[in-house]
Parts: sequence; structure tokens; C-alpha cells
Amino acid sequence: MKQYLALCQRIIEQGHWVENKRTGKRCLTVINADLEYQVAANEFPLITTRKSYWKSAIAELLGYIRGYSNAADFRALGTKTWDANANDNTDWLASPHRKGPDDMGRVYGVQGRAWSKPDGGVLDQLQKVVDDLQQGIDDRGEIISFYNPGEFHMGCLRPCMHTHNFSLLGDTLYLTSYQRSCDVPLGLNFNQVQVFTFLALMAQITGHKAGVAYHKIVNAHIYEDQLELMRDVQLKRSPFPSPKLLINPEIKSLKDLETWVTMDDFTVEGYQHHEAIQYPFSV
Repeated sequence: MKQYLALCQRIIEQGHWVENKRTGKRCLTVINADLEYQVAANEFPLITTRKSYWKSAIAELLGYIRGYSNAADFRALGTKTWDANANDNTDWLASPHRKGPDDMGRVYGVQGRAWSKPDGGVLDQLQKVVDDLQQGIDDRGEIISFYNPGEFHMGCLRPCMHTHNFSLLGDTLYLTSYQRSCDVPLGLNFNQVQVFTFLALMAQITGHKAGVAYHKIVNAHIYEDQLELMRDVQLKRSPFPSPKLLINPEIKSLKDLETWVTMDDFTVEGYQHHEAIQYPFSV
């Protein structure tokens, strides 16, 4: 919470106004932010200065792991985060690559599980990383990237959190996640939950201890219609201690994550929070 609140304060004090072409709004913006999450100590980075809907964030991560490309599949897991981008994005609605209602195209998990190869085949990046880590292998390239510029036109949104780099030191697994753009009042809360949970899950299914998750953000911003709520409401509140994330120990493989795991397999313990804040969302 301290590093989250410090970033918000830094944006307000040091940020520059930038016009965002996609949304038509201005953003108060800073460049480069580095956050760390102590997964080994189970200090779950859940925002406490407002109510956070952590189940939706983990459901979205699970959809990425499964390679989903349809907002309806994400809704079935328990999150509506892709409804707007799949169905309300003007450019995507006019795209010849859109297959119909709820179609997201080749974004995020599709790239992670079925990256198109020049020979017409697909590359399953996640499976490769899992296979290596289960064998205790770190080839310094245990990387899963969703950033495929050659297929941007085939999806509703370029990835914001675009690359996850796993590193193995002895029996301890680390994660460095890279994010090109971050809506701090809304998106960061989801993103930090997902970075933490991704490392915890990958350590569990590959038989390692979880270490630290490092989260690097390039462009961190607050939209102009979010600024007053952040400055005058959320930053006036005192944070509570970090809660803990409990994951069903019966989750032992990537296949488990692909098949039977639901939100019932995740529990948050000791979550104290202030009341919710309805920040505007920009499509």
C-alpha cells in the first residue's frame, strides 16, 4: 500500500498532462515506476484505501492462462473486464477481424498460448516456461510475451501488461513483469494482484518456493476525470495491513488451471478496506 500511495502522490505532484488519442482524455503522467511484491511473505498487494474486487482480477488472469479470446468466457469465470473493449470499442467494432459479439481477437492469453509462427503453426509460450521450470531449468529466457505488433490489428486492445519474465535461483522462483501503460486508480489494483498471483501459482505448479515479484511500469497515469477522487478522497484515507492470499494446494499443474480451477479455489484472509470508489473507466 505504501508504494501504491507513493506512486499516486508522485503522479499528482510531478506528473505532466498528456492527451490520450484513444480515449480523447488528458492524463496526468509520469514515466517509470518500480513496485515489488513480497510473495514469499504472502503480503498480498490488495488496495485497502478502497474496496478492491480481487476475484475479478484473478479470474481475468485465469482466462489469460487458458488463452481465452471471448468476453463471454471471462464472464463465466467471474469477470466482466473485457465486455467494454470487446463490444464498445469503435475501431474494433468496424474491424473485419472481429468475429462477432464478445470477440476480443488475438490479445493477451491468445498470444501467450498460441503465438502464430511463420510456418503456420503456433507456439505455446506458457507451456514451454512451465515445462522448463518443472525440470529446474532457467535458460534466461523463461519469458511469456503478449506483445505481438504484427497482430495488433487482429485484437481489440494492445496489451498493457505485456511481458512476464520468470527467473529461478536455486529452488526459489522470481517474476519480473513489464507494463507499458497503467491506469493507476483502476488498472494498477488489478495488475498488482495478477503479478503476485501469477508468481504464486507458477511456483506452486512447478514445485518451487515463491520469491519476489518485480513490477515495472513505463507510463503511469491518472485520467483527468479520476484526479479529484484520487486526490481528495482516496489519498486522504489511511491504509490497513496487507491481507493474505490462500490458494487451494490441490492445484498442482497447468492442466488443473486449464480445467477445473474456479474462484472458489482462492481466498483472501484478513482484508480490511475503506468503502468503494467508483472511478470512471476509459475505453
